[in-house]
Amino acid sequence: MSEFKKFDQKNWVATNLNYKKDSGNWAWILHRITGIALIAYLFMHILSLSPLSQGRAAFNEFISHYTTPFFMVLEWLLFAFVLFHSLNGIRIVVVDWADGARYHKALYRYSIVIGVVMFFAMGYVMFSHEINKLFR
Repeated sequence: MSEFKKFDQKNWVATNLNYKKDSGNWAWILHRITGIALIAYLFMHILSLSPLSQGRAAFNEFISHYTTPFFMVLEWLLFAFVLFHSLNGIRIVVVDWADGARYHKALYRYSIVIGVVMFFAMGYVMFSHEINKLFR
């Protein structure tokens, strides 16, 4: 009889969900999630350009839906995904090429702090016009 145990999927999922993850694990997981989300956005973006084949009026009418507050918030979240993916990508390059493995946790923390600051700064830029309209 073989010494290998039969693969138990339920046990495997429980083991991996309970596994203590450090910053490197979370960086890897979030980098993959944001990458997949950005690829999905790319396809949505191409789909959004399809009304161009129907003329300028059809395109302008379609694009006008994207100026609603709901889509502005989605755009801000898209910025968060792009920001995390790019800052983490820079961190990965530094860790791989500049002997950054010794300080990869600090680089991760710095990228998170820089990302949060830039995220809220972009939120201010994106929504300041709308907020000013509310208080006039």
